[in-house]
Amino acid sequence: MKHWIQAARLRTLPLSVSGIILGSFYAMSQSMFNWKIVIFALTTTLGLQILSNFANDYGDGIKGTDNEDRVGPKRTIQSGVISPEAMKRAMVITSVLTFISSVLLIYNSFKENNLGFSLFFLVLGILAIASAIRYTVGNTAYGYRGYGDLFVFIFFGMVSTMGIYFMFAKTLENGYLLLLPATAIGFLSVGVLNLNNMRDEISDRKVGKNTIVVKIGGEKAKIYHYFLIISAMVLVLIFAILNDFHFDQYLFLIAYVPLVKHLITVYKNKDSRALDPELKKVALSTFLLSILLSLCLIYFLSDIIVNNS
Repeated sequence: MKHWIQAARLRTLPLSVSGIILGSFYAMSQSMFNWKIVIFALTTTLGLQILSNFANDYGDGIKGTDNEDRVGPKRTIQSGVISPEAMKRAMVITSVLTFISSVLLIYNSFKENNLGFSLFFLVLGILAIASAIRYTVGNTAYGYRGYGDLFVFIFFGMVSTMGIYFMFAKTLENGYLLLLPATAIGFLSVGVLNLNNMRDEISDRKVGKNTIVVKIGGEKAKIYHYFLIISAMVLVLIFAILNDFHFDQYLFLIAYVPLVKHLITVYKNKDSRALDPELKKVALSTFLLSILLSLCLIYFLSDIIVNNS
């Protein structure tokens, strides 16, 4: 069990649900909420993240990408504590459970109505499962060609945040401003992946894993990283301004403190292999930002209720 928990990489899970939390509470701020939708959205997203972690462990393990040159925590296949065959079975089981969770999510969102929406999200769920596996598995794994950033941005930023809101509202007519924090969550999620790729640049380059960092080099990857983190903070701030947040609704700015400290650490860094602890910091900062911003949105709802009573 200890080794399976290690393979699931628990430190990545809070980041993966950040968009779900934010999108759900934004819907709640517009007086729309359903706990069943939230629960199945969370289990589906967690399933996708764990599946992606299992597939990453498997794909990099059998390809030899995880070797003695790698800096981060030792992977389970790399260390031999889990066999490739056992990991493949775990990937199949996780895929099935995630698919079942996604079907339950779709049903509780649309019931027997909106067949078109149900089919769209069903296809989207299948694509998400396939994408989680194909990140490092197979000869055409897109993570080895520099497309991992795009996958993370789309599924853990835009789809999770905007998708869960749409499941409540059945429209995006009143949710267009959510695009700003959704993009921010996507950028921060990509930032975690970029940190991972900066840390592993040397070993990835040796084995031909052509991440964006390998393609553009470490120094340009830093500039790319600054863009991701700073843009995310600016977008959330613009979201607050456009929503006419009161002064005491800017509580979410607390999450900017560790992010700014992180940027300083990256700027001063001379050895990319020392960036490993920063992954957890950015992941938890993103989770904290989603929680604080969600609380600010609920405060906004309570303020409306008080003023209308």
